[in-house]
Amino acid sequence: MQTLKENYELVVIGGGLAGFCAAVAAARLGTKTCIVQNRPVFGGNSSSEIRVTPHGACAFHAYARETGIISELLIAERAVNHEEIFENGWTNSIWDLTLYNLAQSTPNLTIKVNTDVYEVEKEGRIIKAVKGRVQNTETDILFLADTFIDASGDGIVADLAGCEYRIGSESKSEFDEPHAPDVASNDVMGSSIHFKTKYIGKECSYKAPDWAMHYEDAGFFYKQGRPPKQKKGGYWWIEIGVPYNTITDNETIRHELTRHALGVWDWMKNKDPKMKELTKEYALDWVGQVPGKRESRRIMGQYLMTEHDPQNCTVFNDEIAFGGWFIDLHTPGGLLAANSEPASNENYSTFSDYAVKSYAGPYGIPLRSLISKDIDNLMMAGRNVSVTHAALGTVRVMNTTALMGQAAGTAAAIAKQKNIPVTEAPVKIIEEIQQQLLRDGCFLPNYANKDQKDIALMAKITASSEALLFGAGPESKGSHEGLKIWEDQPQYEIEKLENRKGQLIAVGSEKINKIEVCLRNNSDKVQQFFVELKKSEHIWDYSVNKGGILAKAELTIDPGIHWVEWPIGLQNAPVGEFVRLDLLPNPELEWLCAGKIESGHMAMYQISDDKMRRFGNGQTLSFKVDPPQACFGPQNVISGVTRPHRFTNLWKSDPNLPLAQFLQLSWENTKKIKEVELTFPGHLLREYHAYSPFYQDPQCPKDFEILAFKNNKWETVLTVKDNYQRQVKYSFESIETTQLRVQVTATNGDPSAQIYEIRCYE
Repeated sequence: MQTLKENYELVVIGGGLAGFCAAVAAARLGTKTCIVQNRPVFGGNSSSEIRVTPHGACAFHAYARETGIISELLIAERAVNHEEIFENGWTNSIWDLTLYNLAQSTPNLTIKVNTDVYEVEKEGRIIKAVKGRVQNTETDILFLADTFIDASGDGIVADLAGCEYRIGSESKSEFDEPHAPDVASNDVMGSSIHFKTKYIGKECSYKAPDWAMHYEDAGFFYKQGRPPKQKKGGYWWIEIGVPYNTITDNETIRHELTRHALGVWDWMKNKDPKMKELTKEYALDWVGQVPGKRESRRIMGQYLMTEHDPQNCTVFNDEIAFGGWFIDLHTPGGLLAANSEPASNENYSTFSDYAVKSYAGPYGIPLRSLISKDIDNLMMAGRNVSVTHAALGTVRVMNTTALMGQAAGTAAAIAKQKNIPVTEAPVKIIEEIQQQLLRDGCFLPNYANKDQKDIALMAKITASSEALLFGAGPESKGSHEGLKIWEDQPQYEIEKLENRKGQLIAVGSEKINKIEVCLRNNSDKVQQFFVELKKSEHIWDYSVNKGGILAKAELTIDPGIHWVEWPIGLQNAPVGEFVRLDLLPNPELEWLCAGKIESGHMAMYQISDDKMRRFGNGQTLSFKVDPPQACFGPQNVISGVTRPHRFTNLWKSDPNLPLAQFLQLSWENTKKIKEVELTFPGHLLREYHAYSPFYQDPQCPKDFEILAFKNNKWETVLTVKDNYQRQVKYSFESIETTQLRVQVTATNGDPSAQIYEIRCYE
């Protein structure tokens, strides 16, 4: 056995998406970083070993996809992977290689895989080193560093260092959380393994081994929230926790899950009255052997997030990430419990008391929940951060943990640069951390770009043209090739006006003369319905009763399909904001969907007395507005926000004009520009599941040029071909100019050139 000693500025323990994004973020900021992973591949639960598809806020909120490093990775994977996403179990090694390629390509980052950390050396409140054993090499490595990030999931480093942690559920009396049980317990959510099947084009049989589980009762699946609806595999509900300990009994859990996975396939293939016919020509292709873990230790930090924070969208001064998954707390025991996860057990109703109280966000996450309260140079990232059990139900999904990881790595790097302890980062350097996260493509719900070094913020912005918002009807056509609806989302007759529905409209003119809606009257009589136009704080303002009513009316519609005009005559519309057009219930009517998705214009429907939720999967409902609204102007690219939020924040060229179209920045004095950074549309609207193989977002510019005005003429500084990434950054020797253009010559399918943000640095 040999022992090596290695020195770093930052060591990240754990190579799941949280740890991976932490390590890459820190290394990109110049920090000498090492990532230590105990598996041969990166990605944790998302890797090809476990195959849990990454989830996040966009499963429930349109335009809420996580951006930054995780977005860069997922966009890169879709662009090159032939495999279709069908939920858990599908993942192939292309995803592993996407992660590995980025790690190998990142300067300042050292990779250590197949390495288990098992010992901590500390002095007082400082960790000096951690010791790891490299599997199959008879080698130990002592990792010395200034700062450590525990992204191990189980909080291994924090536990070895003696940090306080929580495990299981808090009682209702402790924080009065809506989802907390009356009595506290050590029960945690369970672990899962998945399987995948393959279509082979002919009938094939399957015989389960004697040691596998043998299911006989259809009610276990169809009446207890475990419907085997996907013949290709998947099934998060193949889950076991209690009575086993998810840490110490992990191997027992693995064996038990294998028995149950084979038993589920045996049931589907040979006994299930619904599935045995559908699976006749499907064969078992892969069974996982590494349990995907949901919960174990939660390390106590400087702040303990409770369920009230995501539910109430608490605004934190030290906000560094966001979430938006629902409060998703699986039943302890999983397959061994009487019923599965509550939402599944009620067939994902969107109107039940449970669904209403579980819908949350998007909400901010504070840096203090990522910093240990007991060790001064230890941070956490992933499912081991400082939250209650109920709050973990939403922050635990992988795209959210990836954001927390990038934030932890960024904070560690900037603290090192500023020579201050990470414990002081939430107070002393939080603005620098937030601004760096924004510059690196992340989104913060309550903070915008105010980077004083970004000279684009001081420029006059013009464009060759801009699109106007006319609205869209059932006959409208958009550029949405490869974008689909994730089939696991709740589906229902969404167009019927059985409850209040609302359509956002971005206001670009003080006057709104009239609004029209396209409805179907399914009765044989004239129908009345009520409309309201309300102020909307942002696109995720789901309140029914808040927000001032700008106008309201009662309208009528004859039987059949008609455009119904509302001569609203509004004179003081809130320019630069969204308003929401609400139609109140009339079950005889349907509000028809538009045939295209209008950028930033999502809709919602009422689920309780004072709460709405996203309509469909981000579709636009049919509407027309007069006059057309100037809401896609060039000034939007310096709004400081890189997605629709309080406004569209998007420049879009006139789709009726041919490309090339350009965006222009002008300054009064000559600037010496060394860096230009651009953020384009793409991969924001829907969950990762909705994007097809080889997907390149049609709204994203494909070919473009950067030009500078020099010697009384425009000179091309940079030409880019075949782009599909959302954020791109370019460095130059130095461009001396008073004017700069970004000229889009081709997109990946959309007729308009579109840009969310441009940054320039001297």
